[in-house]
Amino acid sequence: MASLLQEVLFETRGQAPAPSKDFCQLLVTRRQVIFRWWKISLRNESRESRPGATYASHEDFLQNSSLQIQIAIVFGANILEHVFNLCQGKYDLLERLPVALLVYIISFLDLEDIARLSQVSRKLKMVCNSNALWENIVKNLCDTITPEMKELAQEIGWKQFFFTNKLQLQVQLRRRRQNQDAQNKNLTE
Repeated sequence: MASLLQEVLFETRGQAPAPSKDFCQLLVTRRQVIFRWWKISLRNESRESRPGATYASHEDFLQNSSLQIQIAIVFGANILEHVFNLCQGKYDLLERLPVALLVYIISFLDLEDIARLSQVSRKLKMVCNSNALWENIVKNLCDTITPEMKELAQEIGWKQFFFTNKLQLQVQLRRRRQNQDAQNKNLTE
């Protein structure tokens, strides 16, 4: 699992709160926390100021309250808490798995579990609502999928296709056939 950890564990950028216009970057690597800032000012006396940076090991960061306060002011308490967790070795390895592997794993879960998992994070919500996941689920649960059904699923989305009852699917397939027949008739005239 350690191979899932890249050198850069977390990175974000933002502008310091008003009235400051300073631009800041926060970078958490495997070994250190880096906080960089660029002074943005129209005043003549501030034009000469150079960008700055603070480098701290994970252990030093956990003890450095002034750096923690700077990060909380610029990026907020949630980011600060996330950086604390990273510095303490609390990594969310599930979030770091490749999307294709997540789709494969999630496709074996019950529908209720997929609904709950989609509430865990933005990435998992995206994966749980992805066409790739619902295509796998439909293919695992359905005996046969005709090319016409596959086209409809790609048009309306595999998740919508899965949750549409059979009668509604038959109506939609019939409408698609009628539209295609009408288009073919117009082309031949």
